[in-house]
Amino acid sequence: MDAASDNKSALKSALGDKARQFISRPRQMLINGQWVEALSGKTFQTLDPATGSVITEISEGDAADIDRAVKAARAAYEDSPWATMTPSARERLLHRVADLIEENADELAELEALDNGKNKAIARAVDIQVAIETFRYMAGWPSKITGDVLPLSVPFAPDQKFFGYTLREPVGVVGQIIPWNFPLLMCAWKMAPALASGCTIVLKPAEETPLTALRLGELICEAGFPDGVVNIVPGFGHTAGAALTAHEEVDKIAFTGSTEVGKIIAKAAADTMKNVSLELGGKSPAIIMPDADLDVAIPGAASAIFFNQGQVCCAGSRLFVPDQHYDRVLEGLADNASTLRIGPGLDPENMINPLVSETQLNRVMNYIDIGRREGASVIAGGRRRGETGYFVEPTILADTHRDMTVVREEIFGPVLCVQRYNDVNEVIRMANDTIYGLGASLWTRDVGNIINIVPKIKAGTVWVNCHNILDVAMPFGGFKQSGYGRELGKEVLELYTHTKSVCIMA
Repeated sequence: MDAASDNKSALKSALGDKARQFISRPRQMLINGQWVEALSGKTFQTLDPATGSVITEISEGDAADIDRAVKAARAAYEDSPWATMTPSARERLLHRVADLIEENADELAELEALDNGKNKAIARAVDIQVAIETFRYMAGWPSKITGDVLPLSVPFAPDQKFFGYTLREPVGVVGQIIPWNFPLLMCAWKMAPALASGCTIVLKPAEETPLTALRLGELICEAGFPDGVVNIVPGFGHTAGAALTAHEEVDKIAFTGSTEVGKIIAKAAADTMKNVSLELGGKSPAIIMPDADLDVAIPGAASAIFFNQGQVCCAGSRLFVPDQHYDRVLEGLADNASTLRIGPGLDPENMINPLVSETQLNRVMNYIDIGRREGASVIAGGRRRGETGYFVEPTILADTHRDMTVVREEIFGPVLCVQRYNDVNEVIRMANDTIYGLGASLWTRDVGNIINIVPKIKAGTVWVNCHNILDVAMPFGGFKQSGYGRELGKEVLELYTHTKSVCIMA
């Protein structure tokens, strides 16, 4: 038996029956309630990042498939049971999706670990569970999206009575483009509020990780959504993604991904004046204050960067440490990194798993090499692990400074840049010295530091004595080139509704 056969055999033995059955045949795209092949007949392969071997074939959508999906979504929005469905009926459908995700949670976690590479147990506890909670939270909103009654005083008609009110209406057909780092969770973050608002959807999953989006499509059909309300078209960004962004019948684009691609999408969407929301990159600072509890801060800072192999938009990739704690923190971080077992995510004991693709592996290794050339000291990791799969050791770069490429640019891997500082004003300036503004964390036991420093940090979320903690009721989004618009919480409904003013003369 050759190595490829060994890998496939090991893969099958690590999966449950349902996940094995799901990948046993090529996967199609969901358009107008039907599972169909691409009009071109093309497919692409999705790969296991732990081995580089092929998992299955996926139908490859392009502009023609996007067009028929958008037309299906438009018809469903304007002339289907969805168009007249009561808010309480939409609530029941969203709850049903949450229930179905929960019933199939183990299978979804396995598919996520297989397709993305991440730890199966963490995917089950975080990705899948938060997806469930997102649908349940958003299920509470359809009956609570309300307008206002307005007291009108029209100055040029003082003797006439008018009655005014506002309506919050769905924005219409929504194109959603999601990334590969949290595939199912990003589906939930995008789909649930759009459906709660009454929109219809064309979703393009990342080409690296289409499996759980397609499985979710099956669950949405099982839940009983009318045909065309949710359409899922896998494909590549320059074909399917570009076509979705440019389509004249798409009313809004919601994108999560890199800042570079977000700028391209924003420019393309301007031609048709679409609404756009962008959740983009980050280079988030983690600040250890002199009074911090280092027994909490050191493992917390390690988790902030090594969680999900650093493939997190708000990962704590820049760590600021006061001079008096610098050596102890570096030693603690190195010890932490050395304890993290590296291996495939289908084994829940492996805490550092493969990066999503060979492209991402090469990107991260290139940044580590650049860091070395620019003078950073590698105190842990810094190497690729093994010849099979896309594994990078958890890496800590010390002696870094603001002018280094690894400090300025988003690496999106398990690479931490550590900088020292001397006073509070200096570290605030250093933390804000970035084009990004997505997340930040402050490690302190002094409430005065919290009150005084948090307002000065330019980031959409600031964590205190924690990092990467998200809740479906808490808005999430960025400042500066980390994008605009807010996911989650009640604020996300503003992305998928618009206001209509009504004036009635008595």
